[in-house]
Amino acid sequence: MTGTLISLVSILIGIIAANSFSVFYKKYSFGFIGNTLLGVFGSIFLIKSFGRLGFDPWSIMQNESINITLFVVNCFVSILGGVLGLVVAKLIYKKLNK
Repeated sequence: MTGTLISLVSILIGIIAANSFSVFYKKYSFGFIGNTLLGVFGSIFLIKSFGRLGFDPWSIMQNESINITLFVVNCFVSILGGVLGLVVAKLIYKKLNK
């Protein structure tokens, strides 16, 4: 795996997490396209913000091998980013429509 492929997998996991979360919690749904966009941007935002702690794609691929522990942490942060993207967007949506 390369760093680019790890980034794409992380974004895909964020998309899946956002869409899955909206299936179980209907009040956080923005439709399929909205959930997908929020999953992408939430995932990227969290990975870029906290990736400097050592679980960014380039740290995962250090020494030409995959560090599985860092990859799992990256996946969990991506899931969290997708879900938090939906929740924060819903809070902003409610604030603006008061």
